[in-house]
Amino acid sequence: MAWEKERLKQIAETDDLHISPFRDDGATYGTPTWIWSVAVEGGLYVRGYSGARSRWYQAAIHQKAGRITAAGMVIEVLFEAAKGEINDKIDDAYRTKYSKSTYLAPMIGERARAATVKITPRD
Repeated sequence: MAWEKERLKQIAETDDLHISPFRDDGATYGTPTWIWSVAVEGGLYVRGYSGARSRWYQAAIHQKAGRITAAGMVIEVLFEAAKGEINDKIDDAYRTKYSKSTYLAPMIGERARAATVKITPRD
């Protein structure tokens, strides 16, 4: 399922996204983790600052589902690894949205790029 344009815009304009992939039981949500998010070509993307070893990243890739909270909304979502050329556009979106942050360089570095996740709504 694709994002509704207005909903994606609301999420992209905020800096309050919390990600909660399912735990190993596939039913219990993990502890919400605050994370940077960007919208690129109608998709919503996040990255693991600590790379592919990030606990939330491992859960998201393994469980493939969970929820996010952002812009006052709680949304059931699906997760998938994002690879390829889209990462260059995600880098550009991070540069635009987080240009003043001292954390920008690590978030567009190889470690974080290797932990890029596309988030799509479940229903």
